[in-house]
Amino acid sequence: MNAQRAFLAAALLLALAARLVPGPRTVDDAYITFRYARNLAEGEGFVYNPDEHVLGTTTPLYTFLLAGLSLATGWRDYPTLAMVTNALAGAAAVVLLYLLGHRLSGQRTVGAAAALLWALAPFSVTFAIGGMETDLTIALILAAFLSHLARQPLWTTLCAALAFLARPDTLIATAPLFLDLWFVRRRPPWREAALGLALLAPWFLYATLTFGSPLPASIAAKSITYLLPPTAALIRLLQHYATPFFEAKLLPPLGVVLVLAIYVGLSTLGGWTAFRRDHRTWPIALYPLAYGAVFAAANPLLFRWYLSPPLPIYFMLILTGVWTISRDAGKLAADKLIVGKLTIGELGIDKLIIDKLIIALFTLAALGLTLNAWTLHPDHGPDRPAPEMAWFRLELLYARAADIVQAQAEEGDTLCAGDIGVLGYRTGMRVLDTVGLVTPAVSDFYPTAPDIYVINYAIPADLVLALDPDYIVILEVYGRRDLLPNPDFQAHYQLLERLETDIYGSDGMLILGRR
Repeated sequence: MNAQRAFLAAALLLALAARLVPGPRTVDDAYITFRYARNLAEGEGFVYNPDEHVLGTTTPLYTFLLAGLSLATGWRDYPTLAMVTNALAGAAAVVLLYLLGHRLSGQRTVGAAAALLWALAPFSVTFAIGGMETDLTIALILAAFLSHLARQPLWTTLCAALAFLARPDTLIATAPLFLDLWFVRRRPPWREAALGLALLAPWFLYATLTFGSPLPASIAAKSITYLLPPTAALIRLLQHYATPFFEAKLLPPLGVVLVLAIYVGLSTLGGWTAFRRDHRTWPIALYPLAYGAVFAAANPLLFRWYLSPPLPIYFMLILTGVWTISRDAGKLAADKLIVGKLTIGELGIDKLIIDKLIIALFTLAALGLTLNAWTLHPDHGPDRPAPEMAWFRLELLYARAADIVQAQAEEGDTLCAGDIGVLGYRTGMRVLDTVGLVTPAVSDFYPTAPDIYVINYAIPADLVLALDPDYIVILEVYGRRDLLPNPDFQAHYQLLERLETDIYGSDGMLILGRR
C-alpha cells in the first residue's frame, strides 16, 4: 500500500510538471471560450459579442469554471488560469486511470503503466497547455467509468451530466453505461434518468431561452463550412489508432499498418479479458471503437483535440492485452522453459516476474516513443520542454495581427476573420465570424462552390460583402480563389499589412481595412 501511494504521488507530480513546465501554448479555439468566460466574469453575460446571444463554445461547464475561478481569485490571465486548471484535471485523470486500469485488469501494474503513459502523453499535455477543456472532459469520463464499475449509479449520473456539459460528444462514452444499467435491472433506470435531467435542466432551460438551443451553433456551422473527402475522418482515425505513442516518427508507412493490426488485436484482447472479469466493463471496452465509428460516420474536420478522449482507455486496453499475453507466456515459461535440467518454475522464478518484466518492457518502449515526441527546446514560444505537437505559430501571428488592427481601430469598429479566437480575445472588438461559430447568418452562404477551395476552408466574397466589416484578417489561402480577386471586394477594401507565413500553403496573413 505504501508503494502504491508513493507511485500515485510520483505520478501526480509528473503529470503536474508535464503540464506546468512548458508554459501556456494556447490554441485559437481556447480563446473563444476565454472570451465567453471573461464576458461572464465582467457582467456582460454568457456572450461572445455583447448583446449577441449565440452559443459558440462547446463547453459551458469549462466556461463557467474559468469565469468562477477568475472571480474568486481575481486572476484575469485566462491562458495561465486555464493551464493551471487543466494541470489539476490532468493529474486527477492520471489517478483515475490508475484506479480504472487496476479495476479492469485486476493488476496494479496495468493501471500504473497506463497512468504513467497518460501523464506524459502529448495528446493530453498539448491541450492542457493549449487552454482546451480536454483534460477536464477526460477526467469526468474516467470518473463516470469508475463509478459505474463501483456500482455507484448516482455518482455515474453526476459525472456523466458534468461530462456532457464539458463536451456533448461525451454521450458516446456515457450513454452505454445507462444502457448496461437497464440490462442489469431489466427495467429502465428511471431514478438515474430523473437525476440526470434534474442536473442538466438548469442549463437546458437557460440555453434554450437565451440561445434558442442548448446545442452550440458551432456544431451545425462546422458541418457545412469545411470541404472534406467522405473518408477523411476515417483515414485520420485509423492513423491515430495506429500511432498512439507517435510511432510514425520512427516507422515507415508499412510499419504503421502493421502496428495498427497489433494494437487493435491487443486492445480487443484486453477488452475481452476485462469483460470476462466483469461483464459490466463492455461499455468501457467498446468506447474507443464507438468513438471512432461515430466520428468516422459524421466525418467532421478532426481538430487535434478531437482525437484525445478515447486515448487513455485505448492505452489501458492495449496494456491489458499485453498483460494477458505476458501472463500466459509466464505460465508457459514456468512450465516449459528449461535452464540446465530444471524448468524456470523449478528454479523458483515466479511466473509473475516474467509477467511484470514483459509489461515493463512494453511500457518502457511506449514511454520512449512518447518522450521522442517531446522537444527540449521548441523553435517558438517559451524555451521550455514541450510536446512537438504543441504548435502555435498561427496563434502568435494572429496576436501580431490583432495588435496591428487594435492600433488603428476606432470604438465600434468590427473585425471579420475565419479564425476568431486570438483576434477576438486580444482586440475585444465586435467580431464577425466567417465560419459561423458566433455569427449564425453565415450559414446562408454555405455550402459554397467547391472550386473556390484551395484547402478544406474558403471564404466566399458574397459573405464578407454582406457582413461589411471595418477590418478583415485572414490567411491568404482562405480567399485566394474567390474573395481576394473579387472586383467588388477590391473596390471596398485595401491591404493594410501582410505578415509573412506559409502556414497551410498560404502566401501570408493579410490585414485588410475598408477604403
